[in-house]
Amino acid sequence: MNAKIMKETKENTPKDGMLDEYDFTRLKGVRGKYYKAYEEGHTVRIHEDDETITIHHYTLEDGAVLLEPDIRPYFPTSESVNEVLRSLIELAPKKAVISAE
Repeated sequence: MNAKIMKETKENTPKDGMLDEYDFTRLKGVRGKYYKAYEEGHTVRIHEDDETITIHHYTLEDGAVLLEPDIRPYFPTSESVNEVLRSLIELAPKKAVISAE
């Protein structure tokens, strides 16, 4: 693709990047479809050209918290979650120790 064609395409693309020919009206997404699998972690196998296989297992980072789908609308950002948790901490008795079990 030459520079002139790329420039014309970029100028004609709407701000949201969605062209008229993209039609998602027939597609139905399922909220939380991969939630449980992501929570448990996932394995990625990379097949190398020399026929070896590299395996990586990914889990949530230490300290990461996964919100349940019904909670997410109330806490759209990390900041909103932390703000509420800090206000709850202020209400808790000073000597209370909460177990993470």
